[in-house]
Amino acid sequence: MSRPRNRRRVNQASSPRHDLWAPVEELAVASSIRPPADPAALVRSLGDPPLGRHSVPAGNSVAAVVERASMLAAALAASAGLLAGPDDEATPDGGH
Repeated sequence: MSRPRNRRRVNQASSPRHDLWAPVEELAVASSIRPPADPAALVRSLGDPPLGRHSVPAGNSVAAVVERASMLAAALAASAGLLAGPDDEATPDGGH
């Protein structure tokens, strides 16, 4: 009789376990945040979703959601005083 296939082999190495609630390093404080000029560019670069005749409207809906999320993120940054002004220059690494 063969061994059940859904059982793990005894000699098979198990994956290491990580503590999800372990303390981590404190994040650096963001100096300023600049909203992207075109928040949905990445989504549009992937093309429309493969949904037949609904692919174009679905792609437009996904882009609209991404643009709205970007707008809300900018509003949140502004409320925290982190929104970059028009005179702020970005550094080459993307920071401000």
